[in-house]
This record gives sequence, structure tokens and C-alpha cells, in this order.
Amino acid sequence: MNPSVIEMPASTMTRQPQGRAWSYWSGWPRVAKWIAFGALAFIYFPLLWLAMMSVSAQPLSGLPFPISGANYVALFQSGDWLAPFGISVLIALGVGAVTAVTATLVGRVLPHSKRAGTLVLLAVLPLFIPGMSMGAAQFIFLRPMMGLTLGYWSIFLGHVVWAFPFSLLIVLVLTTRFDSRLVEAAADLGASGWRTFWDIEMPILRPGIVGAGTFGFLISFNEVQRSIFLRGTAETMPIWNWMMASSQQSQVPVIFCLETIVLAVVLPSLAALFWVLFVRMDKN
Repeated sequence: MNPSVIEMPASTMTRQPQGRAWSYWSGWPRVAKWIAFGALAFIYFPLLWLAMMSVSAQPLSGLPFPISGANYVALFQSGDWLAPFGISVLIALGVGAVTAVTATLVGRVLPHSKRAGTLVLLAVLPLFIPGMSMGAAQFIFLRPMMGLTLGYWSIFLGHVVWAFPFSLLIVLVLTTRFDSRLVEAAADLGASGWRTFWDIEMPILRPGIVGAGTFGFLISFNEVQRSIFLRGTAETMPIWNWMMASSQQSQVPVIFCLETIVLAVVLPSLAALFWVLFVRMDKN
């Protein structure tokens, strides 16, 4: 027997370092599973409870029974929410379109820039600025300094500034992985710049572009912090909800119904949209 070879006990060979033993605990997968279930429940249970409270005769009590449709009747008889709702949809559509186009234009250029990291940091910096601070800064710049009358246009501008970084990050996920040799090959074959973009880049970037527009729409549709400073006398649906919830004659039950209808329309629409983008088109 070679004296230089020392046989180690099997228990010693399989023993993990004592400081790292906790990372190999067999119960971690179960803990992670229950954490995931808890997070999903915390997200979706309040939404389900909101829908239940919208058909409750005593919604402010937090009890779903007895069931009543009086809140929905009051919602459709009022009609005060129709104008703010329509304005919010129009502004959100405009913000979604503008952010999708601008994020695509900027996102295609940034990966080839010499100072891409610095430019990306400057572009996404509004994500880290509190909404109240950004709204107050934009108000001071537009109203006292520029002397402009605030309204729907200023709300739209503030929403674009807020939504653009999200849209840009979504587009950059695809543009940073884009194989530029495809564009070079198309140019060598004589394709124009527009033809190259439409036939080669657009099919690859389409999920990111649509996702950027969708996020822009949703961010604008729900924005209230910046809108309070930039609205002037204009009124969007989130501002209307905030005013109704904080008024002495509270219409919180009506707000429950309105938000339930919005969720019933938005969630299936988003599910269908992402199914078409990421499932149907991938198969094709």
C-alpha cells in the first residue's frame, strides 16, 4: 500500500462545510414554493375581494353578503365618470403609441453607441425619482417658469416622461441581443434601410415594441401622482377616483364597481395580447 495515499472515511468525504450546510437544506424547495403561493395570493386575492365587494350591499364593512347590484346601478346612472374615463383612455393610447415609437428608435441606436451605459443610465433615471418630486418639478418648470396653462397636454407630457424608461428597457432586452449581421447581409443583398427594418428587424422586435406600448398605456392609465401637479383643471379617471374617495360624500362603492369593470376588461385583453405575441407568433 502506498503510504502517500490516505483513505478518508466516507462520512468525512460527503460532509459539507458547516458554514454552508444551511444552503443544502432539503426544505428550501418547499419554502420557495410556499413563498411563491403566498406572493400570488397577496396579489390576486385582494383583486378577487374587490370584485366581491362591488356586489355587496355593505361594501365598506368588508363583508360580501348580502349581495346586491345597487352599486352597479348607481354607477351607470351617475355618468360622472364617463368623461374622465374616456380622457384617460385617449391619453393612455397616445402615451403608449409615443413611447413605443420613441423607445424603438432610441433602443435601436443605443447598443451601437460609444457611451451606451451612460446614455441608458440617463434614460432610465426617472424610474428612481419619486413621483411627487417629478410632478412638482415639472409643474414648476411648465407653470411658473414657462407661464403655460396646464391641462391634458401637460398630463400627457408627464406620462410620457414616466413611461418612456419602462418602454425603453423592454425594447433594449431585444435590441441588445439582436444579431447585426442580419442587417449587414440584407444590405449586401441590396435591400433598402426601410425594407431591412420591416422584413428583418420588425418581426424580431415586434414583441418588445408591443410590450413597450402596452406598458406605456397601463402606466398612463393608472398614473395619479404626477397628474395631480400637472392637471390644471383637467380630470382623468385616477384623479376622479381620488377625489371621490377623499370627498365627504364618499362614492367608494361606485369606485369598487368601476375598478372591477376595468379589471374584467384589461386582464383578459392583456392575456390574449401576450398569448398572440409570445405563443402564436413563435409557433408561426
